[in-house]
Formats: sequence, C-alpha cells, structure tokens
Amino acid sequence: MASIQSRMCRGKKYWYLVESKRINGKPRPIVIESLGSTEKFIARILNKEESSIKKSYSHGAVAALLELARKLDVVAIINKHTSSQREYWAKQPLRNNLTAGATILLAAIGRICEPTSKRAWNEWAKETSCNHLLSISSEKMDSQHFWDLMDCIPEEAIENIEADILEKTFKSYPLKEGTLLYDTTNFYTFISTENGRCDIAQRGKNKQKRTDLRQVGMALAVTQENHIPLLHYTYQGNISDCKVFTKVISSIKKRMKILKIDINQHTIVFDRGCNSKDNLKKIKRLKLHYVGALTPTHHSDLIEDAEGKYTKTKVGDTELEVYRDEREIWGEKRTVLVFISERLQEGQLRGVYQSLEKKKKRLRAIQRALINPKSKKRTKENLEKLLEKLLEGQFVKGLITYELKTTTPGHWELSYRTEQKKITELEDQLGFRIIMTNRHEWESEKIIKSYYGQSSVEGTFKNIKNPYHLAVTPQFHWTTHKIKIHYFTCVLGYLLSTLIYHDAKKAGFQGSLDSLLDSLNNIRLIRSIEGLGKKGRPKTIIELEEMSPMQKTLLDALNLSLIHSTTIKINGLHNYAKTAS
Repeated sequence: MASIQSRMCRGKKYWYLVESKRINGKPRPIVIESLGSTEKFIARILNKEESSIKKSYSHGAVAALLELARKLDVVAIINKHTSSQREYWAKQPLRNNLTAGATILLAAIGRICEPTSKRAWNEWAKETSCNHLLSISSEKMDSQHFWDLMDCIPEEAIENIEADILEKTFKSYPLKEGTLLYDTTNFYTFISTENGRCDIAQRGKNKQKRTDLRQVGMALAVTQENHIPLLHYTYQGNISDCKVFTKVISSIKKRMKILKIDINQHTIVFDRGCNSKDNLKKIKRLKLHYVGALTPTHHSDLIEDAEGKYTKTKVGDTELEVYRDEREIWGEKRTVLVFISERLQEGQLRGVYQSLEKKKKRLRAIQRALINPKSKKRTKENLEKLLEKLLEGQFVKGLITYELKTTTPGHWELSYRTEQKKITELEDQLGFRIIMTNRHEWESEKIIKSYYGQSSVEGTFKNIKNPYHLAVTPQFHWTTHKIKIHYFTCVLGYLLSTLIYHDAKKAGFQGSLDSLLDSLNNIRLIRSIEGLGKKGRPKTIIELEEMSPMQKTLLDALNLSLIHSTTIKINGLHNYAKTAS
C-alpha cells in the first residue's frame, strides 16, 4: 500500500508517493512517484481525469539479469573481495545504502541494456523496473557514487572475483570438453596526451583505425560452447599481441586449475600474431594442447611441398583440398595442415585491387604536380625515394612499375604501368592457410573446425563494441585503476548476457544476442496508482504489458513469470554496512 509524503527541498515543499518496504528487517520508505510541488499536486487532485497514474518501465532484461546475478551470488562475491577495505568504509559509509558489489552489478546491467556514462546511468534506471525489483531509490546514484565504490575494489582482486564468479557459473552451466578461444583487441579513449596519471592508455596500432588516440588493450579467452569469458586481461595499448600472450598463457592455465578444468580435454586456439619460439616453448612447458597458425610467407617450403599432394577433406558442408604432414618447426614436431581458403583468397584479392587503385590515384596526382610548369625542381633520387615508398606494401610490391624522363633540368615526366602477368601469378599464391597443432591424433576436419572456431572470440569483441548493447565505450575514466574496474564490469556484463542467451536458445530463441536483449527490453512493466484525490490511501497495481508469444516463452524460460510482483533478494545488496562495522 502506498502513502503520500511531503519533503522540503531548498525551502519548498514537494510531494511524493511512497511505499514502505523492509530492508534488512527494517522499514524503509521507497519513492515510487514524484507528484511535484504543492501547487501541481493540488491541481492533479482537483483534476478528476488524473485520479490515477499509469507508467510503464522496461522490465524483461533487467529482471533476467538481476535474477541470474542472484543465482550466481555476484554481489556477495564482489563484496567478499572488498571486505578488507575496513578502514575505507569506516571513513566512507555506504552510498545510498548500496555496496560496492551491488554498484558494480548495476553498472554491468546498465552496460548490457543501454551503454551510458555513469552520470547518465540514473536516467536509464528510472525508465526500468530496477528500483521496483530491488526496493531501492537510484535518484542519488550519480557518477561520484560509482567512482567512490569503484575505488574500494583493489586491482589485484579482479582476478579472484572473476574466478569465484566463474566457479559458481560452472556449477549451473557445466563446461564440456572443447576448445578455449583466445584473441586480443583494443579500444580507443579520449584521454589527453598530457594526462600522466594513466599509464595504461598508450598510442598503438588501433583496430578501429583511430591511431590519433590513446588506446587500451584487452586479451580475452572464451569457451567455444556458450562463449563464456574464461579470463580477461587489460593491458597497455602499445604492447604487441606476442608479448601479451607470453603473460596471459600462464594465467589461462592457472584459471583452468582453479576451475578444475581438465587440461587434457581442452585445446587453446590462438592466431599467428601470438607466435614466437619462446611462446611455443612455454606452451610445451605448461603441457597445454593448442591449435595455431603459421604465416604462409614465412613457410613457403611447406606450400611448395604441398603442390600436387592435396587430398579432399570435408569440413562441415565445404570440401577442401588439404595437405597434411608432421614437420619439425622451431625445434618441435608439429602436425601441419596446408589448404586454400576461398574466402581468404577473395578478401586478399579485393584488398590488393583496392590498394592498387589508391596507389594509382596517388601516382596520377604526382604526374599532375610534375607537369605543372610552376612546380619546384626535384632531383631524381628524391623522386625515386618517394615513389619506392609509395609502391611498397604487402602483396602489391612490384605490381606497378614506373619510369622517369627528364624534360628540362630539375623537371620530370612520370609514366607507370600495371604488371598484369605478376598479378596473375599473385592470384595463385593467395588464400593459403597453414595450421599447426600438437593434437597429432586429431583428424584434419576437427583441427580445421577448431581453428575456425576462433571467429567466435572475434564475435565476442564485435558484441562488446556494439554501441547499443554491451559496449565498453564510451569509457569516461581517466586513471588506470578505474579503467581496469570498468573493463571488468563490461566483461561481467557480457558473462551474464551469454548465460541468458544460452537459456533463451534452449527455449527455442533463434535470433542474435543483440536481438534477444532488444526483445527482453521490450517486455514492459506497468505500474498503476489509483485513488489519488479520493478517501483512503492510493492503491498501487503492478502488472505486465501484453507480450508476443516469443516474449512469453522467454519469460517462462528465464523463470520471470511472477518476478515482477515481488522483490529480488540479492545476498549482499544491503547488509555490507553491518559486516564492515
């Protein structure tokens, strides 16, 4: 039952519709509707058409994520690793009756449903059923709220928090035998060059082509089944993939041991950017199984030996011509497969022709500049240096030849031609894949399928760069510590969403993760307040909007049919203050 209460704000009286709910056994007033100033409230009472208020909230995704977090004990796990900060909590009490674990969880859910800044988080939360489901008031949850509670989570605790959550996860979602897919990416930031407090954001080769900005790198290992993030590592944006892999591979084995994952039943798949003699020696010392790739231009002898020795191998619905052999590479015997990927060949050819067109366009511009009578004098050596640099590049070197003729002293005429014969020869050299593994007993089909499974982790990075759901950016943090906590929050959000996606697919959902989150967001909760201006207390009615058949199926599959009529009791949400005192 609701009641109407007034509160003074800056010397003026405002009215609120308030429900009393018990938190930790004590009654707490929860604001469910602001009725405005005294004048507006009286006007609303006198207007008989406004004797009731109806408002709808986005409900499905928030409810599903909160229920899953309750099941996995996410808040309590995070709080357990921040409980050592007793001195901090003695000086700084809980903010808005929320713990660090609850705050990180709510931030993660916000990233999943609608990525915003911490300052705009409250605007999103007010349009969802979050406050109703948790019996909280998010009005005062500003950016300072998030920053203060992020500060009480030590960087070194991230690894243990992640491991504990995964341990709980695998009890409900057992991991089967399979492969672990590893890859890296980076995210650009808008951190100023002069900012010396943040050493993790550095300039490097940005995968989104923003080389003008500082970036932060992320390494991620996910399971082939369900794409559960097994481990993430945030690192400086100027470190190469090879060096990152050296650090991360030991952490992957350590995580597998903690989670009691049988090393012999799982295989790590990584790309050729991780290759080095030292890395492969380290994998051998760790006794890990792997599937990796080799650069064809570095192993041309393999491609030459494969000529005329291919055998037809069916991989899924595709038939490939594959050459298989055991070779000693970098001091160890490895099984290698050589084959031509038509998709790779088409992509490489497309890239070659695009690059040629760009170079021709630049050459034409140089031609026009040289024939201009007002152009400055140039030496042949300087021109040749400019042209040689222009015509460099992977696959395209030698495909365009040029000739310089002198017209007057210091002025030149440029002519060029495309070497069609070399382009034809190049077409026969493109598209080669070389895969290596120490799974000597595996069939060729299984090795190739495992390697191609790496596209799953690339799909994961695509998801966490989706601007509508799960996006890591925008990241409005300027210190190394907060950036690492922010990335952990985003990975936690991705973990929760993949588990919900798994449950939805079991119920027959056939869309993408993105469309699932849209469908859940569109399941809406209606709160009706009746009896305003009449005798007695106003009455609050909570119900769900009309849903499509698929939304009803999702609601049942995720056990959310009745969750709107009660409060989700998450362990550790409100009781940390008592523990820390």
